[in-house]
Amino acid sequence: MAAGGVGHQAPNGASGSVSNGAASAAATPLHSSAASTANGAAADGYDSDGYSFAPPTPSTLSMSIPPELAGAIPLIDRFQVEGFLKAMQKQIHSAGKRGFFSKKSVGPQAREKFTLEDMLCFQKDPIPTSLLKISSDLVSRSIKLFQVILKYMGIDSPAILSLEERIELVAKLYKHTLKRSELRDELFAQISKQTRNNPDRSWSIRAWELMYLCASSMPPSKDIGAYLSEYVHYIAHGATTDSDVRVLALNTLNALKRSVKAGPRITIPAREEIEALLTSRKLTTIVFFLDETFEEITYDMATTVADAVEELAGIIKLSVYSSFSLFECRKVVNGSKSSEVGHEEYIGLDDNKYIGDLLSEFKSAKDRNKGEVLHCKLVFKKRLFRESDEAVTDPMFVQLSYVQLQHDYILGNYPVGRDDAAQLSALQILVEIGFVDNPESCVEWISLLERFLPRQVAITRAKRDWELDIISRYQLMEHLSKDDARQQFLRILRTLPYGNSVFFSVRKIDDPIGLLPGKIILGINKRGVHFFRPVPKEYLHSAELRDIMQFGSSNTAVFFKMRVAGVLHIFQFETKQGEEICVALQTHINDVMLRRYSKARTATSVTSQNDVNQSYKPPNIEMYEKRVQELTKTVEESQKKADRLREDLQLKTKQETEMQEELEGLRYTLQSERQSFKDVKSELDKLKSLCDEKEYALQAALMEKSRLETRLTSGQGRERDTLTTVASVNSDIEMVTKLKEELKSCQKELDASKEASKKLMSEKNLLDQKVQRLERMKTEEKSSMEKVYADECRKLKSHITDLEQKLEVTTRSLNVAESNLAARNSEVDSLQSSLKELDELREFKADVDRKNQQTAEILKRQGAQLVELENLYKQEQVLRKRYYNTIEDMKGKIRVFCRLRPLNDKELSLEEKNIVCSPDEFTIAHPWKDDKSKQHIYDRVFDADTTQEEVFEDTKYLVQSAVDGYNVCIFAYGQTGSGKTFTIYGSDNNPGLTPRATSELFRVIKRDGNKYSFSLKAYMVELYQDNLVDLLLPKNAKQQKLEIKKDSKLKMRLL
Repeated sequence: MAAGGVGHQAPNGASGSVSNGAASAAATPLHSSAASTANGAAADGYDSDGYSFAPPTPSTLSMSIPPELAGAIPLIDRFQVEGFLKAMQKQIHSAGKRGFFSKKSVGPQAREKFTLEDMLCFQKDPIPTSLLKISSDLVSRSIKLFQVILKYMGIDSPAILSLEERIELVAKLYKHTLKRSELRDELFAQISKQTRNNPDRSWSIRAWELMYLCASSMPPSKDIGAYLSEYVHYIAHGATTDSDVRVLALNTLNALKRSVKAGPRITIPAREEIEALLTSRKLTTIVFFLDETFEEITYDMATTVADAVEELAGIIKLSVYSSFSLFECRKVVNGSKSSEVGHEEYIGLDDNKYIGDLLSEFKSAKDRNKGEVLHCKLVFKKRLFRESDEAVTDPMFVQLSYVQLQHDYILGNYPVGRDDAAQLSALQILVEIGFVDNPESCVEWISLLERFLPRQVAITRAKRDWELDIISRYQLMEHLSKDDARQQFLRILRTLPYGNSVFFSVRKIDDPIGLLPGKIILGINKRGVHFFRPVPKEYLHSAELRDIMQFGSSNTAVFFKMRVAGVLHIFQFETKQGEEICVALQTHINDVMLRRYSKARTATSVTSQNDVNQSYKPPNIEMYEKRVQELTKTVEESQKKADRLREDLQLKTKQETEMQEELEGLRYTLQSERQSFKDVKSELDKLKSLCDEKEYALQAALMEKSRLETRLTSGQGRERDTLTTVASVNSDIEMVTKLKEELKSCQKELDASKEASKKLMSEKNLLDQKVQRLERMKTEEKSSMEKVYADECRKLKSHITDLEQKLEVTTRSLNVAESNLAARNSEVDSLQSSLKELDELREFKADVDRKNQQTAEILKRQGAQLVELENLYKQEQVLRKRYYNTIEDMKGKIRVFCRLRPLNDKELSLEEKNIVCSPDEFTIAHPWKDDKSKQHIYDRVFDADTTQEEVFEDTKYLVQSAVDGYNVCIFAYGQTGSGKTFTIYGSDNNPGLTPRATSELFRVIKRDGNKYSFSLKAYMVELYQDNLVDLLLPKNAKQQKLEIKKDSKLKMRLL
């Protein structure tokens, strides 16, 4: 581990060379050998077998380390320099080794002292103890950590570690250090030690790779982290740093920034996360939206929820995403039955939560819930709706707000009347399918009605009535677009008292006025806190922000101190989202306060402002005005630059348009050439057909000639035979002559046709060659034009991108300038009205303090009254018990009751009669000798018509005596069939003394449970033949002899 000051340059430009001559891949001036003044010796290095050691002290520390290590002095208390170097010296002597450190003696005389610089340099051998001062039980683990580091770096190992082996070693380091901050600091100290003066490039790269892996999953402590960041920054931006080491150092620096902000990983990174980081690739996971659409995002070991939200906002082109976050959605499905949508639970995630930890928790939660299927997923939605959201016009922002409000509305979180429900359903259908003339013909019409109408509202009237009402409203929306319908939907829900709320499911703990049920849904918006009954969904009550005096939360609960009907009450609810509830409530309160102060400032008249300007001018107003002028000038220059960039963009666009027109001209020329080629080809076909006709005519003429010659030959033969045919022969000769002339003319025409055909063929060949040449030229020109066009497009796109980036930078600068200007203006305004606001705040604070004091006095008086009333109640309770038991004693210790049984069915069938009667409630009589009546007197007599409840009324007060500590016994005596069991136990529909006494006992316990603690024990025995039998023993257990005796407190015990 390096000491502080790693980022400082050595004096006089000292270089970072290693004393043994090997170039370090990450050598720093921190450990240069340019200056060594430990004991006045001139040697650069030392022999590790030196025989003495002088521990550094505050007076000699500045002399024992080089000037470039002066920054280590503030952290010197964290390192156990003396203990480490003594243990190192002992290890060297016991092992008989030399060259323990990477620095060796290069002078004729070795140094006699080991220093802090030597302790922080690279070494091949294991360390004897920890570098930092840590608990003694962790020292052995720190030594094992260094052995793992050496193994990962491949020191003294001829074989190169495989990827699996490296992953296994890294996982082992995570397992030992992730949960222990002391070992984390020790691990970073050991790894940074191995990066300094490392003589081997591959070893150095592995050490920096390990540093990157550790920094990505866990941060060091604050002081070690600051020191380590400075050192890594120096290496990452060093001029002589190796390129591979520079990349790893930059990655380590970024990882340190992220892990210091987010803290250590909760779970050990999975194997695929380590592999992805080692192979420089990203893992992917899916984030859902409330409408069940999803997007895929990338993550690595150090990606947090805030990083994922930023990436997702870029993917979906959401420019305003400060009120959005990721939520964990949990949905339980028992067996194959799908869960209701309303059973989904959304848990807000902290911005610094790691995505890898979330996915690991999802997996472990599924493994824990073996009996039921637990669906866990990441959901992107708004944390809360603020009043400023209404001014946001980003389309994606509006769409996501619509989806979330629609989701809450369909769940029933916005109870509305029938008219509003029909209007909202029609608007949702319009957003979904647009406007169609006959919506009932749409295939999805029925499903849309069921989907966009909350179930609790849908059951309030017939389905057909709903359908007709929604259709009539839908047809009136012909002029609305989808965006208009979406905005109108948002507007209707926003106007509700509980509109734009975020909802939380809680359980009631304390409700002073008895207004709320056990399970509640809290809705929080800019108007206050709203209470809903979950089943059936019903609006109960609202508390405005001004009525909420105080609120707070713990890990499992949240409380509100609020005014109800003018009286302050404290309500407590059980929930794991208490922090989110308080943050949402505090945000709305802050918005209201800011809006109130803004209205107060704007309400100030112009005259009073002028008076204030004349009477009060802040001393730094000139500096503000000068700054405003500079910002105005910067804005003007930025505007000019933006105009110039726009002109360049327009010029490039014009050039691109001209090139497009030229390309279109070439395409038109090519088409005309193709058309002329088609015309020549058709003319050639016509000539070929004419040539074929002439050829056919020639063949016919030749055939006619042959026929005529045959006829002429036959005519000459007949001339010798007869002279009568001379005239006809002469006419035939003339005809032959004519035919020969016609033949000659046809032959000439045939020759002319052949000549024309040859000419046309040559023209055709020329045209074919011309067409081929044109096609080739066209292809070449097209390819060249496409290439030029592609190059020009690429250049234009890159230029446009550059211009857009410059424009964006300029716009941002302009926005920053405008915001700064507005901030300065508002600051000036605030300075002008600060005195007035301060007085108002003081008055407000005094009022609050006065009210708090009054509330405290009221609570104090009420507390004193409660104590006094409780004391009086206890006194009355003692008197009541005393008088009650006195009355019971006056009645007698033993009381005998007699109950007469009515005739049963058998006795009635035999027509038997009752001979025992009860003249009064204390006497029974029956016939005796000589038909005389004999009477018996008891404490109470119950005749045959007495009910079980009336019998119990005279005995139930004995239960109170038993609770007060007296021995009480009730038993029934009589012959078989006299009704003992019925009186004592009764039946299910008509219980006897025992079940009624048990109920009375628990009623008394419940009544006095908040004042006393009770302990109940029961046993059941049977008195059989003068022996007690335990009826609760198992059947085969041996019965023990039981006796009923009194203990030292005179209490009856079964022994």
